[in-house]
Amino acid sequence: MRYSLRLSLGVAALFMAFGAAAQKPIVYPAKGQSMQVQNKDDGECYVWAKQNTGIDPLSPPPAAPAQTSSTGGGERAQGALRGAVGGAIIGEIASDDAGKGAGIGAVLGTMRGGRDARQKQQTREQQAQGQQQDQVNTFYRAYGACMEGRGYTIK
Repeated sequence: MRYSLRLSLGVAALFMAFGAAAQKPIVYPAKGQSMQVQNKDDGECYVWAKQNTGIDPLSPPPAAPAQTSSTGGGERAQGALRGAVGGAIIGEIASDDAGKGAGIGAVLGTMRGGRDARQKQQTREQQAQGQQQDQVNTFYRAYGACMEGRGYTIK
């Protein structure tokens, strides 16, 4: 009994940590189950859902390491090169100073490349969060199915 109560409390703490992003289904004892029986069923359904989905919300996968600009995809260097080429052409046309135009273009291109790298990193992070959310939702569906099978109403 102590084990299922501790497990229930641990599961409840986890679900609170995920907040609105992933919410544990609301469980109502539709057949008059006591709190003791509900805690036992809660713990057993947690284990069942974990075994059947391969997902354990108490042990989420480690976060992917963030890429730094030094190990990124070379967006800054590519931006600098594109900017330098474009700046050289514009500088030659506008003022017969391709070198000055290339320098300005390289700086602007580097800045744009850095911005592009940050946007790509943010996109990767959002995708990872979405995948983790999907996994937690899959776990909750399995947990809810188990609790429904034991006579609880799930919302």
